[in-house]
Amino acid sequence: MSSSSFATLRRLAEAASNNGPAPLPEPEHCDLCSIALPPVHRHLLEMSNRQLACACDPCALRFENVIGGKFKLIPRDACALPDFRMSDLEWEGLSLPINLAFLFYSTPKEKMMALYPSPAGATESLLPLTAWESLVAANPILCGMQHDVEALLVNRVEEAREYFLAPMDICFELVGLIRVHWRGLSGGEELWNEIAAFFARLKENSVIVHAGASQSNESTPRSEAAVPNAGRNDA
Repeated sequence: MSSSSFATLRRLAEAASNNGPAPLPEPEHCDLCSIALPPVHRHLLEMSNRQLACACDPCALRFENVIGGKFKLIPRDACALPDFRMSDLEWEGLSLPINLAFLFYSTPKEKMMALYPSPAGATESLLPLTAWESLVAANPILCGMQHDVEALLVNRVEEAREYFLAPMDICFELVGLIRVHWRGLSGGEELWNEIAAFFARLKENSVIVHAGASQSNESTPRSEAAVPNAGRNDA
């Protein structure tokens, strides 16, 4: 999430807490050509620091299918995985401290990474490689996650068991939402309502992919992420 997007979330949250009218959001601009952007627009991932950059469509398309550049184009669509297989024991094997996380392959670090949202932002948790390999074996859809810009987003809060292949900007949106709305030691009721609403919107807007369905991707064949060091060289 860009700094301007986070600032907008912060202003909206402060206005709500003060019972005042929500201020009009400042328009975002393309970080490459400075043109004003509509509320819904593309994002690029800056590989050196894992920061998001906003982009207009013409600038974004310059990075489609580019390998080894400064930026990677983040995909548009999220996929809901209703048939995803993960037991409570397998989740515990990932050694994550909370029931929200997103897992992805980092090309610069040459490894799978697991991040969970917290009041301090996205926090890394050590990811046991054997646990990830077990998940991939049970869920072949993970074989095709795009490196760096797509993640397995997991929501196991309370009774939820929801899994998505999510663009990285959606994962960062969740991180920003939690930073803005967290109150006290446990986050507060408002925060958990916001999280529930976030996943309801995500589910509504996602493409549903059932087990056994193939998901084509021209820039990254779905077989490349089965093993983190599968030989791809994006850097």
